[in-house]
Amino acid sequence: MNTGPQTDWDAIVIGGGPAGSITAQRIAAAGHRVLLLERRTFPRFHIGESMLPYTAGILDQLGILDQFPGSEYPVKWGAEFTGPTGGFRRVDFTSQGGGRKEAAFQCERAQFDQVLLRNAVAAGTQVLEEARVLGVITDDDGRVTGVRYVHGDSEHEARARYVMDASGRAGVISHQYLHSRQPNEKLQLVAYYRHYTGVDEATNPGVEGDIQVGHHDQGWLWAIPIHKDVLSIGAVTPAATLRGTTPEAVFEEHLARVPRIRCRVENVTEFSEVRGESDYCYYTDTLAGPGFFIVGDAGCFIDPVFSAGVYLAVVSGVRAGDAVKQLLAGEPEAPVQADYQDFYKTGYDCYTRLIYAFYDSDFNFGKYVQSLGELSVKIEGKWIARLLSGDFWSRQNPVAQLLRDNRDYDTFQPFTVVYGCPVYPEIDAAESAELAGAR
Repeated sequence: MNTGPQTDWDAIVIGGGPAGSITAQRIAAAGHRVLLLERRTFPRFHIGESMLPYTAGILDQLGILDQFPGSEYPVKWGAEFTGPTGGFRRVDFTSQGGGRKEAAFQCERAQFDQVLLRNAVAAGTQVLEEARVLGVITDDDGRVTGVRYVHGDSEHEARARYVMDASGRAGVISHQYLHSRQPNEKLQLVAYYRHYTGVDEATNPGVEGDIQVGHHDQGWLWAIPIHKDVLSIGAVTPAATLRGTTPEAVFEEHLARVPRIRCRVENVTEFSEVRGESDYCYYTDTLAGPGFFIVGDAGCFIDPVFSAGVYLAVVSGVRAGDAVKQLLAGEPEAPVQADYQDFYKTGYDCYTRLIYAFYDSDFNFGKYVQSLGELSVKIEGKWIARLLSGDFWSRQNPVAQLLRDNRDYDTFQPFTVVYGCPVYPEIDAAESAELAGAR
């Protein structure tokens, strides 16, 4: 066994995606010794991503938003929802009000993730790429104390006071060690997607930079402009739809159903192969324990229809990193970890409920809004815009509260809801106090 040049760390982070990089950066910036193990070499391919305005807000809070300039990343001012008839509804992010970021951006994840990983290195994180984690090391009491990994031609061990599982779908701790991951039985889905190159923006019937979400009776489509001339299109549908056909046929047939998306690529001849993901929705109730934290997609992944994956990964990374800093400073473990788990579940639970409402409304967000009756008038404008921007921890958002009250949408075991926006805490607290006073 080759233990390498250094084996003892304050924290080991498994995975170099957004959750892992932000977690590592947060801990390393406080002067702690952090090792990040990434099984791939960056930049590496990942599905193109549509960011939320609250993602821009948290990146600004972290001091790295200026590394994603509008000259290089398409600016996203809103989201369009459309369907088979060609009708559409647009949510304008500028209607949020109250000093929040009014726009986000679209990007290729390969670029985005590399920027975040670079920032982790700049903060003092030691990164090993092409390092495949084999499993965790525990002591006699079952506490996680390190990891075993392969780097180069050798197997190594490294120890740490805390191990952070940000390994995404691999779930080194959540799935492979704890075996606590559960499939989301309500969302048995497949996604097929491809990138189109040489897209002419003049074919866009909507607002430049917006994400488009198209619905039909068997699922939904996304259209994300990840570059000025590159469009990512994906088709999401229940797994049963694939029976007797092929991913390419499903993709093309579903694309043909939504005219406002289809028209953007009718004459485009350059495109990638159809890629696919299946059975990708899952969750776990255990997100922290003796010597470990589970961050981002390693703990939960839900349908990407409202583009919250990176936002939730970054915010949970900030929170997990701050929790470790508290523990390394001597605070007791149990309450810090309990608070982290409740915070994580509050955000992911709110987003999950929003997805359930979308699916229960036949993949038609406008239909869901209309189903709210008199409340639909009140929430049009800022409340819908805020929720779709990432307002998952707010006490005063009536849509979020309505979703939380629906017991049919429960996923996690009972937990304590943690209110207080992690991106705009001062604004959120002031609005909460104002609302309480009005009551």
